[in-house]
Amino acid sequence: MSESDEPAKEHEPDYRFTLANERTFLAWIRTALALLAGAVAITQLVPDFGIPHARELLAAMLAILSVAVVAGSALRWRSAQRAMRCDAPLPSTLLPWLLAGGVVIVGVLIMAFALTYGVNGA
Repeated sequence: MSESDEPAKEHEPDYRFTLANERTFLAWIRTALALLAGAVAITQLVPDFGIPHARELLAAMLAILSVAVVAGSALRWRSAQRAMRCDAPLPSTLLPWLLAGGVVIVGVLIMAFALTYGVNGA
């Protein structure tokens, strides 16, 4: 077995980096919880738009985005932890783009529904 074929030896990384990785993971979890709270708030507190099930659609989109953020953050935490243990470069992630795109889509839909159909009860 040549030197390049050998698996990278793992070592315990500096605890500060491990804790920073954990804090980042927890920040993503807080974001996912906020998205989920937004989904509940839309279904329970927002007056009905003129479209049947519009609130449920928006809430479902936020809930799906929340689940995707949780899954993506767990995968990101694991891959960053593995990279630190093997002295490999930190992997890139599409998670911020997924989150930004999802929030933009939901925001545009909310504005479109409100401007086009108004809000009943307001």
